[in-house]
Amino acid sequence: MSKACPICDKPADPAYRPFCSKRCADVDLQRWLTGGYAIPAVEGDDDGEERRVSDDV
Repeated sequence: MSKACPICDKPADPAYRPFCSKRCADVDLQRWLTGGYAIPAVEGDDDGEERRVSDDV
């Protein structure tokens, strides 16, 4: 059983998996390229100071 297209919920087409068509695949790509989707970033425990590497080796 094929899963639903994440854009329009129609059954996915194996040629465009996980989408149902080239149009839905292009809609998804456009959302990524224009910032419609974003992967959240986790900031480190930086206290604002840069790490210094010792030259004494």
